Amino acid sequence: MKNGNSPQVSGDTIIRFEDVSFEWGENKPILDEVSFTVRKGNKVTIMGQNGAGKTTIFGLILGLSKSDAGDIHVTSGSTIATARQVIHREDLELSIREFFAKCFAEKIYDLDPRIDAILEVVNLHTHKHVSDLKDRKVKTFSGGQQARLLLASALIQDPDILLLDEPTNNLDKAGIEHLTQFLVNYQKTCLVISHDAEFLNAFTHGVLYLDVHTRKVEQYVGDYKDVVEQISRRIDAENRENARLGKEIQAKKEQANMFAMKGGQMRLVAKRMREKAEELSEEIVDVRKEDKTIKAFTIPAQMDVIGDIITISSYSVVSQKTHKIVSRTCDVKLRRRQHLLLSGPNGIGKSTLLEKIVNGVDGTVIAPGVRVGYYRQDFSMMDFNDTVYESLEKIVRATQGRLIETELRAVAASFLIGADAIHTRIGSLSEGQKGLVAFARLVLLRPGLLILDEPTNHINFRHLPIIAAALDQYEGAMILVSHVPEFVKQIRIDEILELGK
Repeated sequence: MKNGNSPQVSGDTIIRFEDVSFEWGENKPILDEVSFTVRKGNKVTIMGQNGAGKTTIFGLILGLSKSDAGDIHVTSGSTIATARQVIHREDLELSIREFFAKCFAEKIYDLDPRIDAILEVVNLHTHKHVSDLKDRKVKTFSGGQQARLLLASALIQDPDILLLDEPTNNLDKAGIEHLTQFLVNYQKTCLVISHDAEFLNAFTHGVLYLDVHTRKVEQYVGDYKDVVEQISRRIDAENRENARLGKEIQAKKEQANMFAMKGGQMRLVAKRMREKAEELSEEIVDVRKEDKTIKAFTIPAQMDVIGDIITISSYSVVSQKTHKIVSRTCDVKLRRRQHLLLSGPNGIGKSTLLEKIVNGVDGTVIAPGVRVGYYRQDFSMMDFNDTVYESLEKIVRATQGRLIETELRAVAASFLIGADAIHTRIGSLSEGQKGLVAFARLVLLRPGLLILDEPTNHINFRHLPIIAAALDQYEGAMILVSHVPEFVKQIRIDEILELGK
């Protein structure tokens, strides 16, 4: 493995991987002789393409998975806690008190004050005139609020090693600022998986970059911007050296051919020239390949719809002051080529409103015959037991009445779903890969109405401009929820419904 510089922050090593290899299932290698160290008190980012194995590294540190080869050392006695990407379905029925109690192996007698303190840290706390938050069920919280609960469930344990997997997903601007400040002040070891460069730049000491092509980990000092610069310099240097070696190898081969034609003793000289060319060939290094990005794509719009595609005359939101449901009236009508942005803070009811829109309730009417493409942030619009192929096949047959194999595979390939992934079950994919499958389904569906709930969550930052361009050019009616201003700015928005006003 070829590493970059190693972190020089003072402190003992708390995590060490030594030549660790890991395969997921049969013939699906994820890590190949990976080695790196994390020092006590460091805040380290793990980066890499969707499906490269970033979450696998967390699983190995936690002991949830066992390596096939190599050694993993975590300082004896170190406590570890992780904030998952999504709340397990079986936990949705728990009360907040029960949810936090599950974080501890033993009964905690001062749990309630701990919960109050940690909810304050993640900016999710009760108001004076609201019943006790700790008795509410987890499922009654919005996606953004659940993201804060996941974060709080790790922080409440006050671990020596904190593992955060895409912690900014579903957080609004205020939530991200709150989390960023917490991590800046955090004194213990923290490993973060994220695609949010601005967020990472605020606190990162170093980066572990998992290369999906070599299945190695490259270790670098600095934040994301530093890493990009270091990688660019290394690629340039390796390309220059390979070009020099290539010219020298070609020259040796030409000399060998010339001497071989002369015969006699010159054949021995020719043999030495060929051997030298082979030696030089071994010095050529594998230049680090950049992450692939998805191909530019279009979501075809359903063309046989005219007039108003969707009408919204009323909606309900959660009051930020009283936490009670408040009904409001509006006059929103969307036709083809009209894009609506739903805006508002975490917990106000954006995702709930989208579900009601899809189901045609609470003051919403969708015109008959309109195909609705719904991108849910938890991907529950897909059957997790289906393989990727089966999931895409259902869309093609439902839309076109027959299977067009070449179109299905071409669309899948454009979203980096190759032969190795297309027969994998949806539930076994990384969250980022699920997102790409969801977009592939939308392309094949050809919807008349597109409804997207936080479509940037889990997606590699390299893909986001391409996705934004596809949404900007979409010719049908569209309703979008997103907390990422940089993403929204790239998309044509004709109307904004501000739920907080």
